[in-house]
Amino acid sequence: MDDLKYGKRNKRGDWAPNDPVETAPLFAFPPKLMAILKWLPHYFFPWNAIFALSAVAYWAWVIPPVETMKTLAIGWALWLYAVNAVCVFLFYGAFELHLYVLKRQENRFKYNGRFPSDQKNSVFWFDRQNVDNMLRTFLSGVTIWTAIEVGMLWAYANGYAPWLTFAENPWTLALVALVVPIIHEFHFFCIHRLIHVPFLYKWVHSVHHNSVNPSPWSSLSMHPVEHFLYLGTAFYHLILPSNPVLMLYQLHYAGFGAIPGHVGFDKVEVGEDRLVDSHSYAHYLHHKYFEVNYGDALIPLDKWFGTWHDGSPEGEARMQERYRRRKEKLAARKTRTEVRGAAE
Repeated sequence: MDDLKYGKRNKRGDWAPNDPVETAPLFAFPPKLMAILKWLPHYFFPWNAIFALSAVAYWAWVIPPVETMKTLAIGWALWLYAVNAVCVFLFYGAFELHLYVLKRQENRFKYNGRFPSDQKNSVFWFDRQNVDNMLRTFLSGVTIWTAIEVGMLWAYANGYAPWLTFAENPWTLALVALVVPIIHEFHFFCIHRLIHVPFLYKWVHSVHHNSVNPSPWSSLSMHPVEHFLYLGTAFYHLILPSNPVLMLYQLHYAGFGAIPGHVGFDKVEVGEDRLVDSHSYAHYLHHKYFEVNYGDALIPLDKWFGTWHDGSPEGEARMQERYRRRKEKLAARKTRTEVRGAAE
């Protein structure tokens, strides 16, 4: 498939889409009804539907009986860790195998023309990005994911979280299900801005940003503190009128949903002539430039706070202007400090 019909490639082999990234029309003012209706299928398919169905499957076939979950025990916790680990291995591994091991697309639609395996880097454990990313995913990521999952299920089983049934509260739970991605976006933006504070960035978030050229296993390659903050999106269901299935959906949206933003490809080729959008360009730009696109464009929070980069020359100019103003402020502050020190 010819990716140059959809974008352009520079001399380094890096690919970028022709069209700038757009935020979802959901929060546009005045409301744009036709734009929302046209966009709505993308809200559900394919990613949100996959994560929702995975939560239903977990509840049907994986989650222990309520009586079992009333007592914290290592047995069912280890069972959930094993299932989570296998599912992460299969889901993440499928993208890794298709795009990075077999390279079935070669570098078509790949933002960064190089592959992480092409070079060693001392910032990673054993100097290998994939080895580092996989170890952090399973040692810390899946462990904390499971701990939060176990804690939330225990809370539901013991009546510490509001558990509504679908039979008695279908419309309330349908509404909560609809806003699960919005909850995630709000939470992600807030904690993401927090861990970009210099101290937290240095000691916590820099681990994730070591993967400047992200690949599937970069998705959950984080410091344990970031794992807890990021996957802690499930804790909203301690106060929301919700259901364990929707809590699992929230958790899966974070855990499995980290994949689309980190595959490193704009589109995934499925068969001879079908493409699936990863919708990952906005987050790729965050990995490239560090201080833009703290959210994923579902809510235009970056636009509201002045950190939006849509990949266009105008977006680049806005980013450079913001950097220039910040540099001037820092220089002015330094000058004032020096003058004050000389006067004393």
